[in-house]
Amino acid sequence: MTEPKTTQQQAPVGAGAGLTRLALEAGPLVVFFVLNARFGLMYGTAGWMAATAIALTVSWLRERRVPILPLVSGVFVLGFGGLALAFDDELFIKIKPTVVNTLFGVILLAGLAFGRPLLKPLVGWAFLLDHAGWLKITRNWGLFFLLLAIINEVVWRNYSTDFWVGFKLFGIMPLTLVFSMSQVPLIQRHSVAAGDIADGQD
Repeated sequence: MTEPKTTQQQAPVGAGAGLTRLALEAGPLVVFFVLNARFGLMYGTAGWMAATAIALTVSWLRERRVPILPLVSGVFVLGFGGLALAFDDELFIKIKPTVVNTLFGVILLAGLAFGRPLLKPLVGWAFLLDHAGWLKITRNWGLFFLLLAIINEVVWRNYSTDFWVGFKLFGIMPLTLVFSMSQVPLIQRHSVAAGDIADGQD
């Protein structure tokens, strides 16, 4: 039983691969921001949908897999973006981050109620942690996703569309990067070698 546990885990990805993933995830949002500034929200939404589809395709061609979080988010971009265009109603695209982040947050925190760190199968390719570490980082990300949902609701309900679009790029993304960096000490404290991962600690 030990060998399957170790072979399922991969070594942390290199900096180049990490930057590529960041570009694939951030690129569609940049397209959304630029097109919204020049042509309006609906054109920005259409461009966001197209860029998202391209990014997911490129990710698949490069790695023969698409990480779950970008995949789910991409599906919601296409779904809610399609509704926004079909009904000519910007509400659909504005509430998309609320729905997605709430979904992620609730799923992660619900998993903890059963002792299941559901973040592990999502990002286990990035680093190796002991069971306690996975529980803690899953809790932290679950709460952070819910915070992002609340922030999105506050911003789109109280500020202009242009401000909301800009905040997604220049507010939410830096905030997410800062939060990610804040988790590094936790990751370092709970990091383990592949051979030290014990059975039954999924």
